[in-house]
Amino acid sequence: MSNSIRVKKLPKDTGPAGWDAILRPGRSFPELDSTIRADWVVIGAGFAGLAAARRLSQLRGGDKIVLLEAAQLAQGPSGRNSGFMIDLPHELNSETYAGGQEEDLKQIRLNRAAIDFAGEMAEEFGLGSMVFGRHGRVTGAATAKGEKHIQSYCSHLDGLQESYQLLDAEAMQALTGIEYYRHGLFTAGAAMIQPAAYVREIAAGLSKQVAIFENSPVIEINTGPVHRISTPKGQVEAPKIILAVNGHIQSFGFLPKRLMHLFTYASMTRALSADEVKRLGGKPNWGVLPADPMGTTVRRVSDYRGSGDRLTVRNRFTLNQSMEVSPAELRRVLKDHDQAFNARFPMLSGVAMEHRWGGRLCLSLNSVPVFGELEQGIYSAACQNGLGAVKGTLSGMLAAEMAVEGKTPMVSEYLAYDAPKRLPPEPFLSVGANMTLRWKEWRAGIEL
Repeated sequence: MSNSIRVKKLPKDTGPAGWDAILRPGRSFPELDSTIRADWVVIGAGFAGLAAARRLSQLRGGDKIVLLEAAQLAQGPSGRNSGFMIDLPHELNSETYAGGQEEDLKQIRLNRAAIDFAGEMAEEFGLGSMVFGRHGRVTGAATAKGEKHIQSYCSHLDGLQESYQLLDAEAMQALTGIEYYRHGLFTAGAAMIQPAAYVREIAAGLSKQVAIFENSPVIEINTGPVHRISTPKGQVEAPKIILAVNGHIQSFGFLPKRLMHLFTYASMTRALSADEVKRLGGKPNWGVLPADPMGTTVRRVSDYRGSGDRLTVRNRFTLNQSMEVSPAELRRVLKDHDQAFNARFPMLSGVAMEHRWGGRLCLSLNSVPVFGELEQGIYSAACQNGLGAVKGTLSGMLAAEMAVEGKTPMVSEYLAYDAPKRLPPEPFLSVGANMTLRWKEWRAGIEL
């Protein structure tokens, strides 16, 4: 029996995808403009979609695999990501990122499998350490409260039997060049990526085995033994689909009133001059996550194919259940970016921000993914709970495994989560969530 799924909303992103904007023009892929047959269709070419396409190509190398991207590669949330693939617990709803011990052990195991999978792609396709590097992660504390968060997290890591290194103020200054941080924590298992370059280069590597189409948003799916997936100018007929669209899975009619759509915001400087790089000091290519989840993430990325040395600050969260944020909303948070930058980098006074953007996150109330077979032959790799790089890679990889092999051990672990909880009704949800976010940001103090 067939059914028609009309897509209610197409992705809309505000501001440039900064990590992509600093790159030289790369390879482009055609728009779908005809009717084709395939064995598999992956919808969405971000972290999840690329991982799904890659795993399918490994498991079903002789099959025809089509990957559809609504816009241009790396223009969506993947090109707006902060670029951390984190292995250890990183629960955004927790004050210190930690969760329950048993759950965190499971998360570590799954996250490391995803990072290994991404690392294998990076090695095979020759990405290099500037695009994908196992550099670990640094968490920085600027306040006594932030130091307590780090101490609490360290106690949790002790219980998990995970190793770490504490950094004093001098070590943090040696890394970053600035005196802002009082304390730091280094853990070795995370990877750091240049997210847009990663997406572009993985796609280029996959293109030998996968038919990739850009600017080809799915507008309708007619389900059946063979699904018919329609874009504005073409169609794909295939028996199996993987939806790698994160929060936009609701646009396909699934999980109504179950998902929260948060936006976070970032600003990136122009390329620094040689004199400014000298004044800054510190090391190239680092990133610092805040001890308080509501604080400011800072990254320095050094020259990559002519992009120059740049600094990025990311902070502020808003709940926008429309899955859109207006330019006016973006402008309202920019003063906080400038304030965070000036407080941390007084030696760079007058350095202008060149790119500013908002990026979409999807969370469930109980921090669980949307994963599994939604309808016959339609699989979900969605709701990454704010950790798009690692959780997207994980869910895409496992959705492909499930579609081909069924319940493998890791697939079974990922299927074991409860369903996303139902959200409170509007306007209570949006008003309450945004008030809570503002209160948490106020409590973060100068960590923000």
